[in-house]
Amino acid sequence: MATDLARDTALQLYTTMRRIRSFELAVVELFARGKIPGFLHTYVGEEAVAAGVCTALRPDDYIISTHRGHGHLIAKGGRLDLMMAELFGRSTGYCKGKGGSMHIAEPDLGMLGANAIVGAGTVIINGAALTAQYLGTDRVAVAFFGDGASNTGAFHEALNLASVWNLPSIFVCENNGYAESTPQHQHQKIANIAQRAAGYDIPGVTVDGNDVAAVYRAAVEAVARARAGGGPTLLEARTYRWRGHYEGDPQMYRPREEIEAWEKKCPIERWRTTLLAQGVPSAVLDDIDEHIRQELEQAVAFAEESPLPDPADARADIFTPTSEVC
Repeated sequence: MATDLARDTALQLYTTMRRIRSFELAVVELFARGKIPGFLHTYVGEEAVAAGVCTALRPDDYIISTHRGHGHLIAKGGRLDLMMAELFGRSTGYCKGKGGSMHIAEPDLGMLGANAIVGAGTVIINGAALTAQYLGTDRVAVAFFGDGASNTGAFHEALNLASVWNLPSIFVCENNGYAESTPQHQHQKIANIAQRAAGYDIPGVTVDGNDVAAVYRAAVEAVARARAGGGPTLLEARTYRWRGHYEGDPQMYRPREEIEAWEKKCPIERWRTTLLAQGVPSAVLDDIDEHIRQELEQAVAFAEESPLPDPADARADIFTPTSEVC
C-alpha cells in the first residue's frame, strides 16, 4: 500500500479504532439510560492514539492507562463482553465488577490497570520496565497520560528515573488540549509537551494524534529503540476528545465551533478514506463494521444477563496469597 503499511496492519488499525468508537458510543447511551453506575470518561475522538501505539506492541508488553482507559484495553486486545460486564458492575467483568469504568485491569494482556490519579501511571510503568530490564527480557512498558499530567511531579520523576536507568519505558502523552477544563496554553508555556524530553536527554516526538499511521510509525520506532536497550521515549500525540471530560460535563470552557471543527478531523473516517483510496474495497470495511456491531450487541446482552457480585466476596482479591509472591 502507498501508506507503506502492510494490508493486515492497516486493517487492524481500522478495526481497533472502530471497536473503540463503537464501544464508547454504546456505553454513552447505556450510561444515559442508567445502566452503568458511577462516572464515565469516554475516548471518543482519540482512538488513533491507542490503536497506533498498541498495534506496535507485542501481547506480552505492558501498558498502564488513565481514567479514560477503555480504548487502551480494547487496543491491547480486550474483549468487549468482559469490558461491558465490568462497566455494568457484574461479576463476569474483568475485575469481577469491582473496578468499573476507571479501574479496569487485565494482567494477562499486559494491561496493568486504569488509574484515576493524574500522572501516577508514569511512575508505575517504570516498575514494569525495570522488571523487564532486570529479568533480561525485551519487553517494553507504555504509560498513557494527558497534557495535564505532564505538569505533575510524578511525570518528571518518572522521565528522570527512566532516563538515568535507561529503562524500556515509553511515555505517551495524549494531548487533547485540555487538562480537564483548562486549555493547554493556560497551564503551560511550551507549545509541544515533547519538548520536555530534552531536559532528560531522551527522544521527544510530537505527532498528529488523529493520523493513526503517524502514531503507529512513531510508536514502532520508540518500541524498537526500547527493545534494543536504547532507553525511553516521550511520544506526544496531539488529538481531541469530542465529549466532555466526563459524561454530564456542561463544557462551558470550550466553544461548540471548536468541537465541530475537530469532529471533521475524525481519525476513523480519515483512515477509512485512505484505505479506500489505496484500493481496499468498501465491502471489506463494511464487513468489519458489521462484525463489530454484532460483537457489541452480544457484549451488552452478556453484561445484562450476568449476575452482580456476591456481597460475600467483598474482601476477595484484596491480597495475593504468599505462595504466589514467593
